[in-house]
Amino acid sequence: MGIPLKELLERHCGGVRGGWDNLLAVIPGGSSTPLLTKEVCENITMDFDTLRAAGSGLGTAGVIVMDKSTDIIYAIARLSQFYMHESCGQCTPCREGTGWLWRTMLRMVKGNASVEEIDMLFELTKEIEGHTICALGDAAAWPIQGLIKNFRPEMERRIMEYRKMAA
Repeated sequence: MGIPLKELLERHCGGVRGGWDNLLAVIPGGSSTPLLTKEVCENITMDFDTLRAAGSGLGTAGVIVMDKSTDIIYAIARLSQFYMHESCGQCTPCREGTGWLWRTMLRMVKGNASVEEIDMLFELTKEIEGHTICALGDAAAWPIQGLIKNFRPEMERRIMEYRKMAA
């Protein structure tokens, strides 16, 4: 608790494949917490308050490291599929919302979406977050929120590339 994330990764976990400069993002608290960019990871410590202030969380502390070879949009879409599958279906926001999240994320992976849908996707996560009986709804929402917050330009670029190829 309190160890700098960079020290944890570099000294105790074998480092980032290809070196620190190859780091794209880290999910610090397991799949249900928002990701952090390399710039944030440079100086952040692994504790509840610091990670919360950075817009993420310690969660299970199951650190997920993604280097620049990672398709960040696909990675978050895959988490979205997991949470959809794990929904018990009891709560409407989770039962219906996780399916919407996953289907929209699949289109985002291809770029077959509109830029306006990024904001709609974010709003959907806010309709799920805090509106379910258990924490699965929050867990489904937060990775997508982190993606949009930190990698929106990548999402927009992919959409524009898809439109150019389709034209």
